Amino acid sequence: MKSIKRCQLVMTLFLLGFLVGLGVLTARIYKDAPFYITHSDNYRLGRVYDRYDDVLFDGTNKIDKPANYLIDVGNLIGDDKGQMENTLVAQNIDKLSNYSFNSGINSKDGKAAIYTTLDHTANRAAYNAFQGADGCIAAYNYKTGELLVCTSLPNIDIRNGYAGIENMKSGTLMPKAMYGTVPGSTQKVSTVITAMEILGQEGLFAKSYSCGGYFMNGTGGKIDCHNSWGHGTQNIQQAVENSCNPFFAQLIEDGDMPLESITEVYTRLGYDVSNSKDEEDEETEQEYIDIDGIQCFKASTTLTDTSDFSTQWGCIGQGETLASPIQLMMWQSAIANGTGKMTMPHLIEKVTDVEGNVTETAHTEYSEQLFSSETAASVKQILLTNGANHYQYSIPGYKVAIKSGTAQVKNGAEENALLVGFVDDKDFPIAFCVVLENKYSTPAVAENIVTTMLNSLSR
Repeated sequence: MKSIKRCQLVMTLFLLGFLVGLGVLTARIYKDAPFYITHSDNYRLGRVYDRYDDVLFDGTNKIDKPANYLIDVGNLIGDDKGQMENTLVAQNIDKLSNYSFNSGINSKDGKAAIYTTLDHTANRAAYNAFQGADGCIAAYNYKTGELLVCTSLPNIDIRNGYAGIENMKSGTLMPKAMYGTVPGSTQKVSTVITAMEILGQEGLFAKSYSCGGYFMNGTGGKIDCHNSWGHGTQNIQQAVENSCNPFFAQLIEDGDMPLESITEVYTRLGYDVSNSKDEEDEETEQEYIDIDGIQCFKASTTLTDTSDFSTQWGCIGQGETLASPIQLMMWQSAIANGTGKMTMPHLIEKVTDVEGNVTETAHTEYSEQLFSSETAASVKQILLTNGANHYQYSIPGYKVAIKSGTAQVKNGAEENALLVGFVDDKDFPIAFCVVLENKYSTPAVAENIVTTMLNSLSR
């Protein structure tokens, strides 16, 4: 009798285990089937739309539009061919699966889609404003985080495939705004923030330094000014407007600006300072800024001695300092919003499944506190004054807070023009960054590119 009961118990447990395993297997198949179908040869992906429902990708590369219709967004949207990994489609391909476990493949009527925040018309207007020159521009709503414009040159219309890929110019298959570039004097915004955090508004504005065309620092390094005649004695407002290198070199060397304090603020802003991350940091901190799966480069610089040329040069935006246009734009949001917190950008507004049901929706997120609201207000006024005094005619119709930069690249053989800033308008809260590469080789002008983009966004 006992043996029979023991057998019954064993059989019961066996059946329960079998049923539980079957349930787990069924759930796993239900959950993972779209992934395996998407990565098989028997699938059709859903569509990607801009904010006005313009189709940017349809899974077939056969969108019935004029030639090069997608050339402004090709290396940001990407495709499923494996040539461009750091793109929207490649990083979110499972969201585009037109497969349902219940009804099977629904390649004809499937409604899987990604609805982006992009304004395709404004992207194309900005792309055209480069007049064929290389570079990039990014812009977003600094209140909501919606990424509106992110285009770069050279670029690719994904419908044309990859014929002649070996002859494509460097950068064609990557969204340049996501990658590090020499920031030039746009870096001085970070240095102003740093000095304001250390000295306070009153303390910083009490500082004045003289520029005679160059500055010999404490270790014998020479920091040249772009104005060989110099700017004379200046305060911080004048130095920002004149983009005076000797002023900023002297500010960094000032005894009231200790290296450890500069490093602390730069680190808080998000810079990897002097390759300071150890293995423990790397486990807890992302190496990149994540924008809906797309990896965006995080800024880096080297700070070793406030009297050293490389440290001063780095705080001016040359040397070993690198930052992505996206991150330069994001810092502007922390100033524009007056909070000292960045609005985190997003590219996906919502996602629908094969049945057309909304499965994901975006929401606005912010960074941790980077600097005080008092610093944000003071830096905002400095940049607004610069905009009013120098850009009201070149960027007409907009109240802009702005900083320009010239970045020496390729060992000084070329210079890139940069503009970073925001529109101070609660009804049109746009922050932006533009990089115009090799500025002397093109009739395009950074201010015109920004104006064209803003005009298109405000249409």
